[in-house]
Amino acid sequence: MGRLTERDRVLCRLLDDHRVLTTAQVADVGFTGERRTRMRLGELYALDVLDRFRPQAWGNPSPYHWVLGPLGAALVAAEHGTDLADLSWRRNLAHDLAASQRLAHLVGCNGFFTALLRSARTRPGCALTEWWSERRCAREWGEVVRPDGYGIWTENRTSLPFLLEHDNGTERLDRLAQKLDGYARLAAEAGHPNWVLFTFAGPRREAEARRVLAHQDVPVATTARPSRPAPGTAPDAAVWLPVTSAGPRLRLTQLATLPLLPASSR
Repeated sequence: MGRLTERDRVLCRLLDDHRVLTTAQVADVGFTGERRTRMRLGELYALDVLDRFRPQAWGNPSPYHWVLGPLGAALVAAEHGTDLADLSWRRNLAHDLAASQRLAHLVGCNGFFTALLRSARTRPGCALTEWWSERRCAREWGEVVRPDGYGIWTENRTSLPFLLEHDNGTERLDRLAQKLDGYARLAAEAGHPNWVLFTFAGPRREAEARRVLAHQDVPVATTARPSRPAPGTAPDAAVWLPVTSAGPRLRLTQLATLPLLPASSR
């Protein structure tokens, strides 16, 4: 393990928490370019620190998806002072994830947060100070609500805690609306609400969903994910539209300056 850098160890910890990252997402986490990323990932793969797979796809070849390998899992277990068997890692993890129907959703959620990590690395005064996986959220709040992630984004001393809902268009709109009752229960138990951020696969789905996402006890903002993101586009940019507003779209930390709830509900 002497050849591993601190960046390698951070990557192993992230993969333990979040299970899988694409090559581009690993580059967002800690590299200056995708070529250097590919070289280092290849070295870690040869050392059995990481494992990889390519999901089946029609048309363009899929990028490599990276998971912990046996030595990477052993490293994380040693850092936790636990046995390898106590981790969620298993030797057939790559195979299982490649066949999972939830892979695209998991990768999409992780891409949201790695894009924020990229912004934090390139913009002074910015930091992603918390990133919880869906599994950790389920452990904390699963009896009430199950967000796809939880984070705290900080920019120039303004912090925004948020809960993420990553929508791929597979759920009925009434099911999305029902989730807000769970978030209202969570806010009541916590003693305060947090922003719930919905990301949608396109503007049409976002527009349809916004009609059902207003809730008197839950602040909600939405965005549509571009099919081909412009260079430098990230979730901290001015892409967010509160459901109580017709525009303009706001930066992520601008949401922190708004009242969490309408005056009538406070």
